[in-house]
Amino acid sequence: MAITALHTAATGMQALSTKIDVIANNIANAGTYGYKASRANFQDLFYQMRAQPGVQTADTTVGAPLGTQIGLGVALSNTQIMFQQGSAINTGEKLDAMIQGDGFFQVELPGGGTGYTRAGNFVPNANGELVLGNSIGYRLKDSPQIPQDIPFNSVSISQNGQVIGIGSDGQPQVLGQLQLARFTNPSGLIQQGANIYLQSAATGEPLTGAAGENGLGTILPGTLELSTTEAVTELVELIKAQRVFQMNSQSIQTADEALQVVANLRR
Repeated sequence: MAITALHTAATGMQALSTKIDVIANNIANAGTYGYKASRANFQDLFYQMRAQPGVQTADTTVGAPLGTQIGLGVALSNTQIMFQQGSAINTGEKLDAMIQGDGFFQVELPGGGTGYTRAGNFVPNANGELVLGNSIGYRLKDSPQIPQDIPFNSVSISQNGQVIGIGSDGQPQVLGQLQLARFTNPSGLIQQGANIYLQSAATGEPLTGAAGENGLGTILPGTLELSTTEAVTELVELIKAQRVFQMNSQSIQTADEALQVVANLRR
């Protein structure tokens, strides 16, 4: 019936509206360091079973080879974070660090708990500790306190996560060791904002260790990971979503015209 078509097309428009929201967020974060693009996944809804395939009818001795199943539309299944490796940009800043491979930097959250991030733009705070250079300034979980006799412009992060400073004698000193973390299912992480992910029941427990160990990636000093948003891909997906949205609206218009014909039969 035309009424069913109205509701079916409406589910398509609602689902595509969510997809456009996801694409818009990806495009908006095209310049966000360490950002991982997401995609919207969909699934078909229930079906009206008007005639079941394989059922024997009164006028045949064998089951019907085909049935009659009418779908009732589409729904958003989930949004999936696509953890692909982002491109590298050399910044020359000694406290900038990029993870090449699997893993996350660990930061301390206000009130306790651990957050995870791929953004590696770190700066010192007033206490001489390394913090994430976002609007909140989360402290790196294993950050050492830089001694006052070591200038911050001499402090750097090595490929295996060691925080190294040059002392007054000109010799390098290992000040601390950063620990990375990885998850069995990183796509199950909760996106909190401010470049921070949170652990969930879907991720499994984090496996921590030094960079380059236990399947963890290595660190590229003086480098940042760019957003994985691909502008061309997102624009193509946006055009596809717009066209399918228009087709669903056309389905609603067609169903409305059919209902109008039925309503005018008694005239």
